[in-house]
Amino acid sequence: MRLAIQWVLSIIYVIQNAVMMLLMGILFFPWALFSPKGATAACRTYATWAIWTARWLVGIRSEVRGQVPSGAVLVPAKHQSFLDIMMIFKVLPQPRFIMKYELLFTPIIGVYAWRLGCVPVRRGKRGAAIKAMLADVESGRVPPGQLAIYPQGTRVPVGEYVPYKVGPYALYKETGQTAVPVATNCGMFWPKGTMLRKPGLAVVEFLAPIEPGLSQKEFMTQLEAVIEDRSNALMQEAGFDLDTVRR
Repeated sequence: MRLAIQWVLSIIYVIQNAVMMLLMGILFFPWALFSPKGATAACRTYATWAIWTARWLVGIRSEVRGQVPSGAVLVPAKHQSFLDIMMIFKVLPQPRFIMKYELLFTPIIGVYAWRLGCVPVRRGKRGAAIKAMLADVESGRVPPGQLAIYPQGTRVPVGEYVPYKVGPYALYKETGQTAVPVATNCGMFWPKGTMLRKPGLAVVEFLAPIEPGLSQKEFMTQLEAVIEDRSNALMQEAGFDLDTVRR
Protein backbone atom coordinates (compact mmCIF):
# COMPACT_ATOMS: atom_id res chain seq x y z
CA MET A 1 0.00 0.00 0.00
CA ARG A 2 2.81 2.40 0.92
CA LEU A 3 4.59 1.70 -2.37
CA ALA A 4 1.36 2.31 -4.32
CA ILE A 5 0.92 5.68 -2.61
CA GLN A 6 4.54 6.58 -3.38
CA TRP A 7 3.95 5.73 -7.04
CA VAL A 8 0.88 7.97 -7.18
CA LEU A 9 2.72 10.85 -5.52
CA SER A 10 5.69 10.32 -7.84
CA ILE A 11 3.51 10.51 -10.94
CA ILE A 12 1.86 13.68 -9.63
CA TYR A 13 5.31 15.13 -8.92
CA VAL A 14 6.64 14.32 -12.39
CA ILE A 15 3.57 15.79 -14.12
CA GLN A 16 3.51 19.02 -12.13
CA ASN A 17 7.28 19.37 -12.63
CA ALA A 18 6.89 19.11 -16.40
CA VAL A 19 4.06 21.65 -16.37
CA MET A 20 6.08 24.11 -14.27
CA MET A 21 9.13 23.70 -16.50
CA LEU A 22 7.00 24.61 -19.52
CA LEU A 23 5.29 27.54 -17.80
CA MET A 24 8.53 28.98 -16.42
CA GLY A 25 10.25 28.43 -19.74
CA ILE A 26 7.60 30.46 -21.52
CA LEU A 27 7.37 33.14 -18.82
CA PHE A 28 11.11 33.84 -18.67
CA PHE A 29 11.74 33.31 -22.39
CA PRO A 30 11.75 36.98 -23.52
CA TRP A 31 14.18 37.93 -20.75
CA ALA A 32 16.36 34.87 -21.38
CA LEU A 33 16.44 35.59 -25.12
CA PHE A 34 18.03 39.00 -24.55
CA SER A 35 20.05 38.40 -21.39
CA PRO A 36 21.94 35.48 -19.83
CA LYS A 37 20.68 36.77 -16.47
CA GLY A 38 17.16 35.88 -17.56
CA ALA A 39 18.21 32.35 -18.43
CA THR A 40 19.96 31.96 -15.08
CA ALA A 41 16.97 33.33 -13.17
CA ALA A 42 14.60 30.97 -14.96
CA CYS A 43 16.70 27.89 -14.27
CA ARG A 44 17.30 28.80 -10.63
CA THR A 45 13.58 29.41 -10.12
CA TYR A 46 12.70 26.06 -11.65
CA ALA A 47 15.42 24.20 -9.70
CA THR A 48 14.22 25.77 -6.46
CA TRP A 49 10.64 24.74 -7.22
CA ALA A 50 11.56 21.18 -8.19
CA ILE A 51 13.74 20.66 -5.11
CA TRP A 52 11.15 22.20 -2.76
CA THR A 53 8.22 20.19 -4.13
CA ALA A 54 10.32 17.01 -4.05
CA ARG A 55 10.61 17.44 -0.29
CA TRP A 56 6.94 17.84 0.60
CA LEU A 57 5.39 15.76 -2.20
CA VAL A 58 7.61 12.67 -2.48
CA GLY A 59 9.80 12.98 0.63
CA ILE A 60 13.17 13.73 -1.00
CA ARG A 61 15.13 16.03 1.29
CA SER A 62 18.28 17.59 -0.15
CA GLU A 63 21.57 18.70 1.35
CA VAL A 64 24.67 20.33 -0.14
CA ARG A 65 27.91 19.65 1.69
CA GLY A 66 31.45 20.95 1.36
CA GLN A 67 32.81 24.30 0.20
CA VAL A 68 30.91 25.55 -2.85
CA PRO A 69 33.42 27.14 -5.26
CA SER A 70 32.94 30.74 -6.31
CA GLY A 71 35.76 31.42 -8.76
CA ALA A 72 36.55 30.17 -12.25
CA VAL A 73 36.99 26.43 -11.67
CA LEU A 74 36.18 23.09 -13.23
CA VAL A 75 33.53 20.99 -11.50
CA PRO A 76 33.86 17.30 -12.46
CA ALA A 77 30.76 15.72 -10.94
CA LYS A 78 29.26 12.31 -10.37
CA HIS A 79 26.01 12.14 -12.35
CA GLN A 80 23.24 9.78 -11.23
CA SER A 81 20.10 11.83 -11.68
CA PHE A 82 18.49 15.01 -12.96
CA LEU A 83 18.29 15.97 -9.30
CA ASP A 84 22.06 16.31 -8.91
CA ILE A 85 22.09 18.69 -11.90
CA MET A 86 19.52 20.94 -10.25
CA MET A 87 21.24 20.87 -6.86
CA ILE A 88 24.61 21.78 -8.38
CA PHE A 89 23.13 24.48 -10.59
CA LYS A 90 21.19 26.03 -7.72
CA VAL A 91 24.25 26.61 -5.50
CA LEU A 92 26.98 27.55 -7.99
CA PRO A 93 27.29 31.34 -8.48
CA GLN A 94 27.93 31.15 -12.24
CA PRO A 95 27.16 27.62 -13.41
CA ARG A 96 27.97 26.33 -16.90
CA PHE A 97 27.63 22.74 -18.08
CA ILE A 98 29.18 20.51 -20.71
CA MET A 99 26.08 19.06 -22.39
CA LYS A 100 24.95 16.85 -25.25
CA TYR A 101 24.92 18.70 -28.58
CA GLU A 102 21.43 17.42 -29.37
CA LEU A 103 19.95 19.47 -26.50
CA LEU A 104 20.61 22.65 -28.47
CA PHE A 105 17.73 21.70 -30.76
CA THR A 106 15.26 21.05 -27.94
CA PRO A 107 12.48 23.70 -27.95
CA ILE A 108 13.10 26.44 -25.36
CA ILE A 109 15.66 24.34 -23.47
CA GLY A 110 18.18 24.79 -26.27
CA VAL A 111 17.93 28.58 -26.08
CA TYR A 112 18.31 28.54 -22.31
CA ALA A 113 21.36 26.28 -22.49
CA TRP A 114 22.99 28.52 -25.09
CA ARG A 115 22.27 31.70 -23.15
CA LEU A 116 23.65 30.15 -19.95
CA GLY A 117 26.95 29.53 -21.71
CA CYS A 118 26.72 25.74 -21.72
CA VAL A 119 29.16 23.91 -23.98
CA PRO A 120 27.59 21.45 -26.45
CA VAL A 121 29.57 18.33 -27.30
CA ARG A 122 28.84 15.90 -30.13
CA ARG A 123 29.09 12.28 -29.13
CA GLY A 124 31.17 10.11 -31.38
CA LYS A 125 34.88 10.31 -32.06
CA ARG A 126 36.51 11.20 -28.78
CA GLY A 127 39.34 13.31 -30.22
CA ALA A 128 37.05 15.47 -32.34
CA ALA A 129 34.62 15.98 -29.45
CA ILE A 130 37.40 17.09 -27.09
CA LYS A 131 38.85 19.50 -29.68
CA ALA A 132 35.44 21.03 -30.29
CA MET A 133 34.83 21.37 -26.55
CA LEU A 134 38.17 23.08 -25.95
CA ALA A 135 37.64 25.40 -28.91
CA ASP A 136 34.27 26.48 -27.55
CA VAL A 137 35.69 27.14 -24.09
CA GLU A 138 38.72 29.02 -25.41
CA SER A 139 36.70 31.11 -27.88
CA GLY A 140 35.41 33.36 -25.13
CA ARG A 141 31.76 32.51 -25.81
CA VAL A 142 31.59 30.76 -22.47
CA PRO A 143 31.87 33.43 -19.74
CA PRO A 144 34.04 32.79 -16.66
CA GLY A 145 32.40 30.73 -13.99
CA GLN A 146 32.12 27.18 -12.73
CA LEU A 147 32.20 24.73 -15.63
CA ALA A 148 30.59 21.42 -14.68
CA ILE A 149 31.47 18.26 -16.59
CA TYR A 150 30.46 14.65 -16.04
CA PRO A 151 33.60 12.46 -16.23
CA GLN A 152 31.60 9.33 -17.02
CA GLY A 153 29.72 11.12 -19.80
CA THR A 154 26.25 10.01 -18.76
CA ARG A 155 23.95 9.30 -15.83
CA VAL A 156 25.18 6.19 -14.08
CA PRO A 157 22.57 4.13 -12.19
CA VAL A 158 23.32 3.27 -8.58
CA GLY A 159 25.23 -0.01 -8.41
CA GLU A 160 26.79 0.31 -11.87
CA TYR A 161 30.23 1.44 -12.94
CA VAL A 162 31.18 3.35 -16.09
CA PRO A 163 34.85 4.19 -16.83
CA TYR A 164 35.93 7.81 -16.55
CA LYS A 165 36.65 9.70 -19.78
CA VAL A 166 39.56 12.10 -20.38
CA GLY A 167 37.47 15.20 -21.10
CA PRO A 168 37.92 16.64 -17.58
CA TYR A 169 41.69 16.32 -17.87
CA ALA A 170 41.71 18.06 -21.26
CA LEU A 171 39.93 21.06 -19.72
CA TYR A 172 42.07 20.90 -16.57
CA LYS A 173 45.27 20.97 -18.62
CA GLU A 174 44.27 23.59 -21.21
CA THR A 175 42.58 26.04 -18.83
CA GLY A 176 45.03 25.63 -15.96
CA GLN A 177 42.10 25.83 -13.57
CA THR A 178 41.59 24.07 -10.27
CA ALA A 179 39.15 21.15 -10.35
CA VAL A 180 36.57 20.76 -7.58
CA PRO A 181 35.16 17.19 -7.67
CA VAL A 182 31.57 16.50 -6.65
CA ALA A 183 30.13 13.30 -5.18
CA THR A 184 26.45 12.38 -4.86
CA ASN A 185 23.91 9.74 -3.91
CA CYS A 186 20.93 11.31 -5.74
CA GLY A 187 20.33 8.25 -7.89
CA MET A 188 19.07 6.37 -4.85
CA PHE A 189 16.04 8.64 -4.61
CA TRP A 190 15.56 9.88 -8.18
CA PRO A 191 16.58 6.81 -10.21
CA LYS A 192 17.29 6.71 -13.91
CA GLY A 193 14.63 5.15 -16.13
CA THR A 194 11.61 5.29 -13.82
CA MET A 195 9.02 7.78 -12.59
CA LEU A 196 9.23 6.43 -9.04
CA ARG A 197 10.73 8.93 -6.59
CA LYS A 198 11.91 7.49 -3.28
CA PRO A 199 12.01 9.36 0.05
CA GLY A 200 15.33 10.03 1.76
CA LEU A 201 18.23 12.46 2.05
CA ALA A 202 19.79 13.30 -1.33
CA VAL A 203 23.29 14.72 -0.95
CA VAL A 204 25.61 16.59 -3.28
CA GLU A 205 29.07 17.10 -1.78
CA PHE A 206 31.84 19.37 -3.05
CA LEU A 207 35.18 17.75 -2.29
CA ALA A 208 38.74 19.00 -1.77
CA PRO A 209 40.11 20.92 -4.80
CA ILE A 210 42.63 19.33 -7.14
CA GLU A 211 45.19 22.01 -7.93
CA PRO A 212 46.68 22.46 -11.44
CA GLY A 213 49.87 20.74 -12.51
CA LEU A 214 49.15 17.01 -12.34
CA SER A 215 49.83 14.62 -15.19
CA GLN A 216 46.92 12.91 -16.94
CA LYS A 217 47.46 9.67 -15.04
CA GLU A 218 47.78 11.43 -11.68
CA PHE A 219 44.74 13.62 -12.27
CA MET A 220 42.43 10.92 -13.58
CA THR A 221 43.45 8.45 -10.87
CA GLN A 222 42.87 10.99 -8.10
CA LEU A 223 39.64 12.30 -9.63
CA GLU A 224 38.05 8.88 -9.97
CA ALA A 225 39.19 7.74 -6.54
CA VAL A 226 37.82 10.71 -4.62
CA ILE A 227 34.51 10.89 -6.49
CA GLU A 228 33.80 7.16 -6.42
CA ASP A 229 34.92 6.63 -2.84
CA ARG A 230 32.91 9.54 -1.50
CA SER A 231 29.84 8.74 -3.62
CA ASN A 232 29.95 5.17 -2.34
CA ALA A 233 30.22 6.48 1.23
CA LEU A 234 27.18 8.74 0.70
CA MET A 235 25.19 5.84 -0.74
CA GLN A 236 26.22 3.60 2.13
CA GLU A 237 25.19 6.34 4.56
CA ALA A 238 21.74 6.24 2.94
CA GLY A 239 21.49 2.47 3.28
CA PHE A 240 22.90 1.16 -0.01
CA ASP A 241 24.72 -2.20 0.01
CA LEU A 242 28.12 -1.49 -1.53
CA ASP A 243 28.66 -5.18 -2.28
CA THR A 244 26.25 -4.75 -5.21
CA VAL A 245 28.47 -2.18 -6.95
CA ARG A 246 29.87 -3.74 -10.10
CA ARG A 247 33.34 -2.72 -11.28
